[in-house]
Amino acid sequence: MPKQSVFDMPVSRLYPLLLQKVERKGRTKEELDTVIKWLTGYEMDKVDQSMSYGAFFENAPAMNPNACMIKGKVCGVAVESIEDPLMQKVRWLDKLVDELAKGRPLEKILR
Repeated sequence: MPKQSVFDMPVSRLYPLLLQKVERKGRTKEELDTVIKWLTGYEMDKVDQSMSYGAFFENAPAMNPNACMIKGKVCGVAVESIEDPLMQKVRWLDKLVDELAKGRPLEKILR
């Protein structure tokens, strides 16, 4: 079976994985949704869960202008060095979720 690109996967498949990650570390769905809203402008309870992850980022209602300040590594790759703009947006969210799961206060995550 061929691997499916993360861009083609539905939000309904990836959002629960992000939620599991933060809940395992004692964080809440509300905190995760706050991080997502800060980055993309989406209210998760109003998102079409069948939308592809790529479309989720391409059609974000309000990408935060401070997102370019997100620095650090995800899977050993510096997010600021990612050249593909769509993949960089995906990794920005990954980085914010990592920080949330590590217990960092929301005030510091939302730069």
